[in-house]
Amino acid sequence: MTDDEPKDVPRGDRELVPRLDDQGYTAEALGRRRAWVEERTGTRLAAVGGATTPPEEMRGNVENPIGEARVPLGVAGPLVIHGEHAEGSFYVPLATTEGALVRSYERGMVAISRAGGATARVLADENRVSPIFRCANVAAAAALVRSLPERFGELAAAAEATTRHGRLLRIEPQPFGRKVILHFVYSTGDAHGMNMIVKATDAACRRLAPETEGYYIFSGAESEKHASASLLAGGKGKRVTAGALLPARVVRAYLHATPEEMVEVWQHTVLGHLQAGAVGYNGHFANGLTSLFIACGQDVANVANAAVGVGHFERTATGDLYASVTLPSLTVATVGGGTGLGTGRECLEMIGCHGAGKAKKLAEIAAALLLAGELSMAGAIASGEFVAAHEAYGRNRPAEEP
Repeated sequence: MTDDEPKDVPRGDRELVPRLDDQGYTAEALGRRRAWVEERTGTRLAAVGGATTPPEEMRGNVENPIGEARVPLGVAGPLVIHGEHAEGSFYVPLATTEGALVRSYERGMVAISRAGGATARVLADENRVSPIFRCANVAAAAALVRSLPERFGELAAAAEATTRHGRLLRIEPQPFGRKVILHFVYSTGDAHGMNMIVKATDAACRRLAPETEGYYIFSGAESEKHASASLLAGGKGKRVTAGALLPARVVRAYLHATPEEMVEVWQHTVLGHLQAGAVGYNGHFANGLTSLFIACGQDVANVANAAVGVGHFERTATGDLYASVTLPSLTVATVGGGTGLGTGRECLEMIGCHGAGKAKKLAEIAAALLLAGELSMAGAIASGEFVAAHEAYGRNRPAEEP
């Protein structure tokens, strides 16, 4: 106990989880730490202890490891995609505990595939860090902004010296009085790369710091792991879109609705989104993204920013349905993080997306997946089948306690 610790807190409530020094990533260490938790919580952790990932591979992904949390994994397909990076028929892994979810996405996938497939395109690919600088006054803030074009080469060199994969594309300044937010915009290759570009940005900011009163590396304007209206403009990950033309007969056969009814659902729920002050419009982008992210070893918290997007249904002149989704700030990776860890790697391999050069392919698959989910949900609402589907496939009635 240190001198500055509260004296009235019971000793047991201040005891830290044992770190076990550098031996924390061995089977023995996990077992000792798990036993320590079991003793203090009175909980048997048999399932948690049944980890299949080698403990040494957990280093860099988790601290104080005690085992694994496991989520049921389903597969949905076929999903036919015509992309610049994803071409062909895919069977998509989805990790979830929500009954009816996989079946719902599969229904949308089948409708898309029977209609000839979804077209997908990645339109932009970048990530950003947005530090905020404190300047002496408005004039100093303006001087900082005006100096950026001539200093870009110097700042880019400082940033890129810290990384082999990140490349600084531009710096976008936003002055507010004597404060200045600088958006450092990067290409990050196939990695999410947030930690990488934060380090790079800090190196560049240190070059500017002597001319200011200091900076904070995050301003919040980068919208990392939180939703904001600025995400609709893109700049946070990949801007990707997917669309499909579904003949009326396919809509009726697989979604149990007509194109007119699908568009009616879209129009009426747009009003609800407006009333709620929603950012963007979609039925459940977060469902598909979360289940795909968990399955494929992604940074799941990025669902908060990646799910900001727009879905759109329209009836064509021939009476068919054109459906599309746009994800302006989709953050996915095929290298780094959890992409090489256990089931994450296997699930990426299922869709041909593990390793370098595959992130844009994963983005196109994600967009087509979400298109399938939007179609299926709208069809269930239009046909009145939504509740019945959850009753059939979900676990809506918890078992009574004995």
